Amino acid sequence: MVGTLLYILLVSEYDIPTTINMAIADNFIGKLVTLGAILNLGLFFFLIKKQRLYLARGVLMATILAALAIMVHKFL
Repeated sequence: MVGTLLYILLVSEYDIPTTINMAIADNFIGKLVTLGAILNLGLFFFLIKKQRLYLARGVLMATILAALAIMVHKFL
């Protein structure tokens, strides 16, 4: 989720709630969360390198939960 928020802050010209509402309305919320998950991957490897294993595990679990939410949203 941190990656998604970071992506919104870096790329979008709107604030976070507006960007999320527009993504839901235009049906590209899955793509937005996927781009954020890529940023989470970088954070995951950074935390592994710094021996912050519990934090890295939390980032990984949050990314998996985001992927499951995308799958549920896409197929239902």
